[in-house]
Amino acid sequence: MGIFAFVNKTLSGTPAEDAETVLLAVTGMSPAVLTETVWALAHEKPPLVPSRVIVLTTRTGREQIERELFSPQLAFGEECVWDLLRERLETDGHNLKGKLRFDPASSDDLRVLTRWDEGTHRKPPLDDIRTSEENEAAANSILEVVRSIVENPDTHLVASIAGGRKTLGTLLYACMTLIGRETDRLTHVLVRESFDDPRLSPRFYFPGQPAAILKMPDGKTTVHAAEARIDLADIPFVPLRNLFARELSRMPGSFSALIARCRQGIHERAADEITLNVHRSRAEIEINGARVRLAPKEQLVILFLTERARNAEPAFGTYKEALDSLNGYRRNLRTEALADNFSDWRRKEGLSTEMDDEAVRKAISGVRAKLKKSGSAAMALLPFLPEPGRFSISLPGRQIATAPEPALPSATAGIARRSQ
Repeated sequence: MGIFAFVNKTLSGTPAEDAETVLLAVTGMSPAVLTETVWALAHEKPPLVPSRVIVLTTRTGREQIERELFSPQLAFGEECVWDLLRERLETDGHNLKGKLRFDPASSDDLRVLTRWDEGTHRKPPLDDIRTSEENEAAANSILEVVRSIVENPDTHLVASIAGGRKTLGTLLYACMTLIGRETDRLTHVLVRESFDDPRLSPRFYFPGQPAAILKMPDGKTTVHAAEARIDLADIPFVPLRNLFARELSRMPGSFSALIARCRQGIHERAADEITLNVHRSRAEIEINGARVRLAPKEQLVILFLTERARNAEPAFGTYKEALDSLNGYRRNLRTEALADNFSDWRRKEGLSTEMDDEAVRKAISGVRAKLKKSGSAAMALLPFLPEPGRFSISLPGRQIATAPEPALPSATAGIARRSQ
């Protein structure tokens, strides 16, 4: 028997005893990650043998699985590697009745990633994932499969990111974070480099394989399969479905739409944690108590946008669309400057001329820079500042307050405000 080391599982929940375990794996040109993962799971304490296996791969990945795992190999006595794996597990005492259901001829088990082609109106199989369109298609396919498993309360999902391009593993991790359950697992399997060399003859698939002596091309260097050390590491993930129950109650069909919905949920929750106080009589704002001094044009833009937010007015699409309203606001604001207070920021020379879209851009950039220099409390406002396609402060009005003008001394209470 080989030597095995397994990283302890870090689960926040335990699947039901009668749950059907589904091993979902993404693979590429190294199908051995599949047999290694199955072997490692079966040798955990307690052992876990998946009820069924689902693999997501490309067209070339499917051909590789069929060639390496399901075609008779001379080195293994004209038997298939997958059959030999099952035989060895049964010999070791595992009851495989109803277990390890994996038929490479079934599109339900061995699923090839596809992309919709507008030219042919077909979904040809992907040979690789190199473009943004192919990446999006892969993300949607992975999300669909994960969703079909986790929506069944009688299943326990073990997702493996060990194979395939890094893109596939990253997307599977993202899908597990978005909709996986605390009772599900995300794993990665590791084997010593000498056993992972594609030049080995025969290839290494699992420590108990019958062709135990594996040779390098020079015919002299050998390794013994039984000495392989397999590490099955559980990768922690945060099941965001518990946080976004409302957003996921009607789960979008595409990966990008689901991401957008969850981002909006995060945005709304973050907004509830912010209090923004904007002063009129001085160029200053306070974010959760952190004071930030602004330049006159910066203060003008923030005041303009926060008042619109408090009045629930819609966002502008661009800076240019807002210029007429902004400059009208600027003119009105200058009339508020106290006649005997020549240091009032509203009387500064910079506010005497019309604002254009470049001036607005510089003002927003200046606010961002000052927030970043003012610490984490002030930086909490950054996601709510204007961004491409949205010129607004995207906070709910209830989170914004405008500091009142300071009371005028009685001797000057009747002095009129200075006009523009």
